[in-house]
Amino acid sequence: MQQKYPHMVTLLAKPGEDILASLTPEKCHLWHMGTGIAGEAGELVDAVKRHAIYTKDIDRENVIEELGDLEFYMEGVRQSLGISREETLEYNYHKLMNKRYPNGYSDKAAQERADKA
Repeated sequence: MQQKYPHMVTLLAKPGEDILASLTPEKCHLWHMGTGIAGEAGELVDAVKRHAIYTKDIDRENVIEELGDLEFYMEGVRQSLGISREETLEYNYHKLMNKRYPNGYSDKAAQERADKA
């Protein structure tokens, strides 16, 4: 397997030249915003980890900063795709309240994820 795996990656990974050829300024902006979300989410998780695992006091200012950065990048994604924040919140509300947890939270409902059935 160790010898086959690198070959499989070479065969299946989309060539960088093909990716580059398909990029537009709009796709680049969306990519920037999407990867920004991933990076900032990692920074937020790290702040929470320091508190939960290393028993440090929560750095509230840092959490606020990271949440603000997430809002920035999420707004960039929404603007790129013509989605309002209100539309996002409404969709999420209905998904959770009407589909996934119509009777309130339960571990069973969380595992079943009725909105994905």
